[in-house]
Amino acid sequence: MRAVRLHEHGGPEVLRYDEVPIPEPGPGEVLVRVHAVGVNPPDWYLRDGLTNLPPETRPKFSLPVIPGTDLSGVVEAVAADVDGLSVGDEVFGLLRFPSFDGSTYAEYVVAPASDLALKPAGIDHVHAAGAPMAGLTAWQFLIELGHDHPSPFQAAQHRPVPLGANMTVLINGAAGGVGHFALQLAKWKGARVIAVASGAHESFLRELGADEFIDYTKSRPEELVHDVDLVLDAVGGPDSKRFLRTLKRGGSQFPVFFGEFDEEETVKLGVTVTGTQVRSNGAQLAELGRLLDAGTVRVAIDSTFALADARAAHERAARGHIQGKIVLTVA
Repeated sequence: MRAVRLHEHGGPEVLRYDEVPIPEPGPGEVLVRVHAVGVNPPDWYLRDGLTNLPPETRPKFSLPVIPGTDLSGVVEAVAADVDGLSVGDEVFGLLRFPSFDGSTYAEYVVAPASDLALKPAGIDHVHAAGAPMAGLTAWQFLIELGHDHPSPFQAAQHRPVPLGANMTVLINGAAGGVGHFALQLAKWKGARVIAVASGAHESFLRELGADEFIDYTKSRPEELVHDVDLVLDAVGGPDSKRFLRTLKRGGSQFPVFFGEFDEEETVKLGVTVTGTQVRSNGAQLAELGRLLDAGTVRVAIDSTFALADARAAHERAARGHIQGKIVLTVA
């Protein structure tokens, strides 16, 4: 089969289109013929050698490695001990995360059956492949954590805040993969949503249900907004702390990518900062799948590239301002 592999770390040019053996499923696994692959930030973190992660949080891996975690495809073979999945089933999933052993940039992938859900019949493989990591990140931050594994970035377990009609949620990076799912899930729960993104995304985010839009290239959200109940910062990082001043006392901030916060400041403001690390979860993905099937939540596709053109997909990602998801298609 053909697969994209990394033999060394570096820029998009190190992604190589190789011939490799088709893997065989072990206990608890199925073989999936891949139709589409979602592209996610951990794919380029791996390509770069995980240099942006603290050394103690870096998963172990060895080169050459096939990147990728998200897929949509069709079950080709099933281990004898697997129940609930059959040859011919259309499935989607986030594989083996937070390890980097998903290996989805390939024509065939072996997947733990517990990481998969049946693909919603109402959407195609491209849209299904765009959902797992970004959708489960939004779900585990906002709706239900779904596991008791500790986060490598904080001692306390993350606890989502119950969302409802009396809540105002600010979402920074609202047009990206996690952001556009978070916006739709918050609206599903009845919250009022303030979306922060660049101006080009305003009509897209209002279509998804944003009640208010802030173009961060023209205004500073932290100077315009006050007394919100929850900030979900899908960008995160060192600048995330600027959103603390938008929160009311008792409010919470969820940085998706770990940030730098002063505990003294958060105590003084009376706010909570908490996050988690997304984990594979087929059962939660099935719940999200029902919302996708009903049209309650939709997957926006920024662009698609053939698997052989993974380099171009990573170059697109590096340019930023992504609206929804980048997806690789497998012939």
